[in-house]
Amino acid sequence: MVDRADINSEGASTRSSGARMSTAEADAWFRAEVLPLEAMLMQFLQQNWRNASDVPDLRQEVYARVYQAACEGLPERPKQYVFATARNLLINRMRQGQVIPIEAASDLEALEIAADAPGPEQAAIARDELRHLQAALDRLPPRAREVILLRRVEGLSRPEIATRMGITEGTVSQHLEHGLRALVEILGGDPPSVRRQP
Repeated sequence: MVDRADINSEGASTRSSGARMSTAEADAWFRAEVLPLEAMLMQFLQQNWRNASDVPDLRQEVYARVYQAACEGLPERPKQYVFATARNLLINRMRQGQVIPIEAASDLEALEIAADAPGPEQAAIARDELRHLQAALDRLPPRAREVILLRRVEGLSRPEIATRMGITEGTVSQHLEHGLRALVEILGGDPPSVRRQP
């Protein structure tokens, strides 16, 4: 049979081969694709649901819905599917509560982006790495730094860099090679052995 994409009741695309998956196949897929997301899913549920004692039950409900849907056809993007299922479950629970607190209503918009947003720890690590990289770039000779920024940040080709800087392509290659080598040494903790280029 021909594979086709369907949109299921959760609004996520699934891949169907025309036959139901066996329990063993669904179990293997679930262990490989869904269970590794448990820590992120728990964090998502804890951040977006007021009653912490409900969170384990919500997780199980998400797992049951995802597993049941996987038996019909595997989602193309498991992570997005799991978090879309969790978001829809929270929205349905809020609606069933009849009375929606103002805080919860404003948080519904945040649920859309919370699934893929990095946590505060990842953001802090990324900022620290960026500061470290900027400090390493600042230690490079000016021409090597300029070549690296034009090539790696602005995405210019070597001929374009040569034209912009008024140097030959060979000199661009030398600056790039020496600059990248120095960056590796600086970021690796070794003292840089950079020769200043004319």
